[in-house]
Amino acid sequence: MGHVINLHAFGGTVRLEDGTLAALAKSEVELHRGRYEQSLGARVRVPFEVVTFGRGKLASLARGTHDPVLAVPTAPAVPLTDQVFEERLAAYLRETEEWAPPDKPQPFERHLTQKRRRTAQFLRES
Repeated sequence: MGHVINLHAFGGTVRLEDGTLAALAKSEVELHRGRYEQSLGARVRVPFEVVTFGRGKLASLARGTHDPVLAVPTAPAVPLTDQVFEERLAAYLRETEEWAPPDKPQPFERHLTQKRRRTAQFLRES
């Protein structure tokens, strides 16, 4: 038994009765989203089957548990890529390539080199 403490685009997280955390797979959340959202909102305890692998745990709804709450999407699916953002990022990288070409020292390296030279010159003069 346990309750859901987080749902996100890649699955969810469950706090079990013993206080440990377990992950919910994305496919598991999609199958029983209504039940998991109910547990998240009202902190309703849900029976889970837990599989331990290494140091992690993976939870799923216990077999034979019926899902009285129908899974109805509350919001549109979250897009994992944003074409407009990708284009803006590519344009920014092309713009920075003009003042920071990859085959030459980067601006901060040039600054540090000049600073070292000025410091050395100052020490020689004093």
